[in-house]
Amino acid sequence: MLRTVNRVVLGLVGLVLFALGGSVLAVGLGAPAPSWWIHDGRHDVLLSDGERTRWRDAGWWWPTVLAVLAVVVLLALWWLTAVLRRRRLSEVLVDTGDGEGALLRGRALENVLSSEAGQLEGVDHAQAHLTGRPGAPETRVRLHLEPHVDPAAALQELTARALTHARDSAGLASLPAEVRLKGVKHRAERVS
Repeated sequence: MLRTVNRVVLGLVGLVLFALGGSVLAVGLGAPAPSWWIHDGRHDVLLSDGERTRWRDAGWWWPTVLAVLAVVVLLALWWLTAVLRRRRLSEVLVDTGDGEGALLRGRALENVLSSEAGQLEGVDHAQAHLTGRPGAPETRVRLHLEPHVDPAAALQELTARALTHARDSAGLASLPAEVRLKGVKHRAERVS
């Protein structure tokens, strides 16, 4: 969902800035102002004296303006931290036992974990993503379960087989996992 919000926000901001910037440039170079333009011409000021002092006596105006600006700043900061935060772990540090370490590509471990989890009984599709730090990775697994599958049994099998195998093969002391289960949509069955 964040990816969609990111693209929509960037697209809207880009479109608004392009339209406003192009209009300002065109009017500044002497083109006639568009019908929706808030000023009359090239030498018009941004805010006239009347516009600046129009809401001075209204007690609700400045608190509303400050609240809206605060919300915009908070949303911009949330969006910026969400964009800058790394979601996936690119490498996992594997202890080789000789005092040295090896780096395992995070995508490789994700692919193996997804493949092994996808082969479990009753699992239609599986996705795995590594998060955390290279020395202490964590995983998020999403299982799409077929109809009539016991979620507890699928979770137990995932823990006993796929997660344990991934943890042991990477030489990790632990591999915490967040598992999300989702049922696959299917056609209604006829009962006779």
